[in-house]
Amino acid sequence: MSIFPRSAFGQTVFLVAVLLLINQVVSYITVSLYVVKPTIEQVNLMLAKQIKTVFIDWEDGVEVTDEVSDKFFAITGIEVMTQREAMRSGLAQSREYSMLSRSMSEQLNGSARVRISQTDPLIYWVEAPQALGYWVKVPLSGFKENNLEFLTFYLSSIGFLSVLGGWLFARHLNRPLKALQQAAIKVGVGDFSTKLAEQGSTEVIEVTRAFNQMSRGIAALENDRRLLMAGVSHDLRTPLTRIRLATEMMADEDDYLREGIIYDIEDMNGIIDQFIDYLRHHKREERVHEDINALVAEVVNHQLKHQRVISFKGNPGVGHIPISAVAIKRVLTNMIENALRYSEGDIEVCSYFNDTKKYVVIAVNDNGPGIPESELESVFEPFKQGDTARGSEGSGLGLAIIKRIIDMHDGQVKLVNRPTGGLSAQIYLPIKVTPPVA
Repeated sequence: MSIFPRSAFGQTVFLVAVLLLINQVVSYITVSLYVVKPTIEQVNLMLAKQIKTVFIDWEDGVEVTDEVSDKFFAITGIEVMTQREAMRSGLAQSREYSMLSRSMSEQLNGSARVRISQTDPLIYWVEAPQALGYWVKVPLSGFKENNLEFLTFYLSSIGFLSVLGGWLFARHLNRPLKALQQAAIKVGVGDFSTKLAEQGSTEVIEVTRAFNQMSRGIAALENDRRLLMAGVSHDLRTPLTRIRLATEMMADEDDYLREGIIYDIEDMNGIIDQFIDYLRHHKREERVHEDINALVAEVVNHQLKHQRVISFKGNPGVGHIPISAVAIKRVLTNMIENALRYSEGDIEVCSYFNDTKKYVVIAVNDNGPGIPESELESVFEPFKQGDTARGSEGSGLGLAIIKRIIDMHDGQVKLVNRPTGGLSAQIYLPIKVTPPVA
C-alpha cells in the first residue's frame, strides 16, 4: 500500500508537509552549525582563557595593572579594560543580554554581566565577579563572512526548491485538466473523436471518466438526431416528388393551381435542404488558403440571377486565409438570400480587416427594417425566425447554419442595425489557424 495519497487534496497536503519539514530540518541544522555553534564555542573559548589566565595569576582584590592587562592581551588576544576605557571603546553602544549574563554567572560562580556590540567583528563584553569594574573585551572572530554566505545560500536553496516543487506539482495536476479543456472545446464544436486517458489523482480520473461518458452519450444522441432528421427529410422527398409529377400532368386550364403547388413544393424542398445543411459537420472539411475576395465575388455573381443590384467592395489587402471554401460559400449564400428576402433595395457586400487585423470581416448590408436589439442574439437559435417586421419565411435555420459553420472556423458572427437603416450581417474569419494546445 503506497503512502502517497491518491486524492488531489491529500497530495497537496502531503507535498506541502514534506517541503515544510525539509525546510525546517535543513534550517535547524544550518543555523545550529553556522550560528549557534560558533557562538557557543567562542564563549567557551573565552571562558577557558579567562580561567587559564585570570583565575590562576590573579587573586581576589588584586588591582589589574597595565602590565597585567598587556600580558593578558598578548596571551589570549582578549583585552581587559576599566569601565571608563570600555565606555570609550564601544561599551556604551552595546546591549546587555540577561540570558547570557545568567549563563556566564553560572560559569564564573558569581554575578556576571554580558553585553554585545553589533560591530564588525562582533564584540563580546564580560564583567566578571572576580574583577568588578573591569570589562573583558572579546572579539567574536567565529562569525566570518563566508559562513554567512553559506547560510544565505542554504536558505535560498531551500526556498527555491520549495517553489520549484510546488510548481512541478501544480503542473502535474494541471496537465490532465488542460487536456480536459481542449477535449471540451472539441465537443463544443461537434467533434467527439477525442477520448481522454484516465490518469492523475482520483478526482481527475473521476472527472475524466464522467467526461468520456458524457462525450459518448452526446455523440450517440447526435448520431440519432442526424439519422432521424436525414430519414425524415428523405421520406418527405418521395411524396413531394409524386406530387410534383402529378402537377405536371394537370390540364392546361389548371395552370394557376399547378404553379402554386410547384412553388410550395420548391419551398418545402428548400426547407429540407436547410435541415440537411444544419446537420452537416463542416469541421471535418480540410481548410486551405483561399483568395477570400475571389470567393465572395463568385458568390455575388451567382446571386445576380435574382435581378437585384448586389455590389461587392473588396479590400485589396485581404488575401488568402485558411477556410473551407464550400462551407463559406454556403454561409455567404445564406447571408445574401436573407438580405434579398427581408429588404427591397440594393445589397452591398464588402470585405475588410477588423481593428486588430486578426480577422477578415465580410459584411452583407441591406436596407430592410432591421431586427430589434433584444433579438439580435436569439435569432441565431435554431428555428428562430426573427420578428414580425422581417417576416417569418423559411425554416428558421439559416442563421443557425451560418453560426455553426463560422464557429467551426473559430470565427464570430454579428448582426448590427445600421444607423442609416437596414441590417449589417458580419462574419469574422481568423487570418491564422489557432494551433491546438498540447
